[in-house]
Amino acid sequence: MSDTPVIAVLLPCYNEEVAIAQTIDGFRKAIPGATIYVYDNNSADRTVAVAAAAGAVVRTERMQGKGNVVRRMFADIDADIYVMADGDATYDAASAPVLIQRMIDEQLDMVVGSRVTQAQAAYRAGHQFGNAVLTGMLAQLFGRSFTDILSGYRVFSRRFVKSFPVLSSGFEIETEISVHALELKMPVGEVATPYFARPEGSVSKLSTYRDGWRILRTIATLYRIERPMLFFGAIGAVLALIGVALSVPLVITYAQTGLVPRLPTAVLVTGLMILAALCGFTGLILDTVVRGRREVRRLAYLSFAAPGLPWGKRA
Repeated sequence: MSDTPVIAVLLPCYNEEVAIAQTIDGFRKAIPGATIYVYDNNSADRTVAVAAAAGAVVRTERMQGKGNVVRRMFADIDADIYVMADGDATYDAASAPVLIQRMIDEQLDMVVGSRVTQAQAAYRAGHQFGNAVLTGMLAQLFGRSFTDILSGYRVFSRRFVKSFPVLSSGFEIETEISVHALELKMPVGEVATPYFARPEGSVSKLSTYRDGWRILRTIATLYRIERPMLFFGAIGAVLALIGVALSVPLVITYAQTGLVPRLPTAVLVTGLMILAALCGFTGLILDTVVRGRREVRRLAYLSFAAPGLPWGKRA
């Protein structure tokens, strides 16, 4: 047991030789006692050599994609507090102690560094709009959200990291992290932090449309998984409404003549209503399964000690 937490700084990297040394130096000055880990993701430049020369612990993840790197980092590294940022020198390392202190003081499991733009080139208007749309969608789907769900600057407790089953492979990892915290009703917080432009010569790996589509798809998938009753119930309701609309002329004709002359339409209506009922039952069954799975995840989360003194208590 100790009064001093073990802090690990996690920096996933891909072709960041221009910025990685500056990033490492910033976090070393901000958190002198932390161990800084750089996980290289098949860089074709000198990222590994530059990071090693700057004094970081350098490791490699061969499966391409930020989500795959985060999965490996969370599995491999043992600490009390985890600080995750990108290796492109865009996040303010000097804000790390503030995020850490907020987590300790309020015993939070995650603190998000909400980005405050310092330069137009750092956080383009299109990205800000997309982030706002996705953040609003998450709030509508899950009841609450963060102001910046796509921020890569986060501080985690040990119990968050060791109970989080990373499934994403790419930049949608931040969305999955946010949904995980919201679903398990974890205590979380946000701190506004400066966000800078990349150093000259450093290039963003984010594709606005491709990664935006993947994030949207991730939200839809997580909604289907975590809210199956609403997801399948909505589909069933749409099918039932279409079936009712198509059946109205049939009912009127039958009431007037006692005949059903449009047999194909009657068959279609019957099929739609059967599908609607199946969707409803599917949602009901899956909702029961999800509830049980959520209880298991919650118990796994509770098996780890809350952040705070004494540090060093390992599950």
